[in-house]
Amino acid sequence: MVTITDVARRAGVSASTVSHVLNSTRFVSQDARDRVLEAVEALDYVPNHQARALVRSRTQQIGVAMSALTNLYFGEVVHAIEEAASAAGYTIVLADTHEDPATEERVVAALRERRLDGLVLAPSAGAGKVLDRLARSGPPTVLVDRSPDPRFDSVCSENVKPMAQLVKHLAGLGHRRIAMVAGMPGLTTSEERVTGYRVGLKAAGLPEIEELLVPGDSDAAHTHAVVDRLLDLPEPPTAIVAAQNTMVIATMRALRARGLSVPGDVAVVGFDDFEWADAFSPRLTTVAQDATAIGAVAVKLLLRRIAGTEAPPTAVRVPAAVRHRDSCGCIDAD
Repeated sequence: MVTITDVARRAGVSASTVSHVLNSTRFVSQDARDRVLEAVEALDYVPNHQARALVRSRTQQIGVAMSALTNLYFGEVVHAIEEAASAAGYTIVLADTHEDPATEERVVAALRERRLDGLVLAPSAGAGKVLDRLARSGPPTVLVDRSPDPRFDSVCSENVKPMAQLVKHLAGLGHRRIAMVAGMPGLTTSEERVTGYRVGLKAAGLPEIEELLVPGDSDAAHTHAVVDRLLDLPEPPTAIVAAQNTMVIATMRALRARGLSVPGDVAVVGFDDFEWADAFSPRLTTVAQDATAIGAVAVKLLLRRIAGTEAPPTAVRVPAAVRHRDSCGCIDAD
């Protein structure tokens, strides 16, 4: 492996001069700088970031732990985090939690072993032990999408208001039996969206009917099964609200399997917009979360903690917007 000494020998300078050129820590003449950069290129020298981290007490890396491989929305958030981190001179190390507490505990421990400068975490429903450890011994951590613990900075979408807007919109189109397929229990996101559903029903003057609020657990197969149960009711719903993108897609598939049309037979709306939500018929009416803003704010808060701020934890709520399309039955959809 090529070392900094090899670069210095080829460039005819000291190893400390090579370090100053690569790290921009001191003025170096243009001639010496050019010789160092030529030597780096010729020898294909790769700096030892682990050694650099020991000297600086920084790795310039941020850990990201969430179910990014199975959730379209989280994929967008990760992209936004990477862009914001890169702009600040950081790289990210991504670990997928699969929404499983045991997996989450393992991957967060692995990230901590890397001595990363900070962590962005979308905590699972059973993240209590992980959060206790992070609060006790770090690294600096920001929670995204869910905010179950006030000891940490957090960045989440508004959930109650846009969900209530979806329900009131369906009621305004004449629906009186509006079902909701709720997300994974134990997540603040799921709880807030159920609250929004109830707020929307109340605002529309509709009663809450127990049999119409069913758990989809943020899982496609489970959602398909509970939608089948809804359709088998003596008086099935005329509209269904799915609380997460995986479940809205599964709801559409369950209805298609029954030979039912959307929105002709059943209106469907969902939380989480995605790139191809308007690319097929019917175009999906959804709540669009601002993944770019969420990722950027998460990195901003984390860098503030890495820099040593001791300000009280900040909880940021990013507005979400209803995208009116065809699946709700709107005649004048966007």
